[in-house]
Amino acid sequence: MPITLNENLPAYRILSNEGVMVMSPGRAATQDIRPLRIGLLNLMPKKIQTENQFARLIGATPLQIDFQLIRMSDHESRNTAADHMESFYRPFRDVEATGEKFDGLIITGAPIEHLPFDQVTYWDELTRVFAWTQSHVHSTFGVCWGGMAMAWHFHGLQKHMLKQKAFGCFRHRNLDQTSPYLRGFSDDVLVPVSRWTEINQAEVDQCPDLTTLLASDEVGPCLLEDRSRRALYIFNHLEYDSTTLKEEYDRDVEAGKSVNIPRNYYPDDDPTQPPLNRWRSHAHLLYGNWINEIYQTTSYDMSRIGEGQDHG
Repeated sequence: MPITLNENLPAYRILSNEGVMVMSPGRAATQDIRPLRIGLLNLMPKKIQTENQFARLIGATPLQIDFQLIRMSDHESRNTAADHMESFYRPFRDVEATGEKFDGLIITGAPIEHLPFDQVTYWDELTRVFAWTQSHVHSTFGVCWGGMAMAWHFHGLQKHMLKQKAFGCFRHRNLDQTSPYLRGFSDDVLVPVSRWTEINQAEVDQCPDLTTLLASDEVGPCLLEDRSRRALYIFNHLEYDSTTLKEEYDRDVEAGKSVNIPRNYYPDDDPTQPPLNRWRSHAHLLYGNWINEIYQTTSYDMSRIGEGQDHG
């Protein structure tokens, strides 16, 4: 089954050319099934790149997906054209006002790690998003800073600044082979990492509602399950394209910043060689498993989503 996208969205053409099944809203309306409604609250500066990354993974699942793009209401993007934002994104306040519900919501990262959470300009609205997910979203997936923000908001889990950026591809251990989210995962998983902060495993262990599913001896916990809120928090970037770390590295080198070559990324750690993507299969597994778990547990009657889930 395909993912439903506005045919004018750049991701529609890009994913079609890659062989991903995509469908226009008009065609989707003729299908005699209920598609899963998945929202993307996109906090990243490069909106289009991030849309493509997540749409590629969500669109590879065997179910029909209605993919909706959401933005913070009063935060203007400086890196994405205003007409793109106006054409394809809905401000959260409008989504909230309609009372509509979602089977799933992805909350992306944001390049604001250095700020305390409550000093982020849109923090008040983001806490409204978190509260809204408890009654209007069946399953929420917080990614990188988005996951850290959710873990701090719901569990008081602190993010800690690193002395040096965790940057590259790091080996992670599969800690729960029975988890439906890790179905098909290897025991050892390579995951792209790009962050200046970390979550402490000992502090995670003090939170009875949190279970660590993937973790690295070098860069700490990666994927947490929050069963009480039907949520996942991932602090690293399985959604990254093959060249995303390269683009970050090249940008910092060009800006004259002191930056290490991303570890375990280039062949022989040689940045003149094309990087190898060794995480793509696990990215598809994780997001495919998430979509499948939503499909297995969400209500066919969308008005019932959130019943018995309101944690405030």
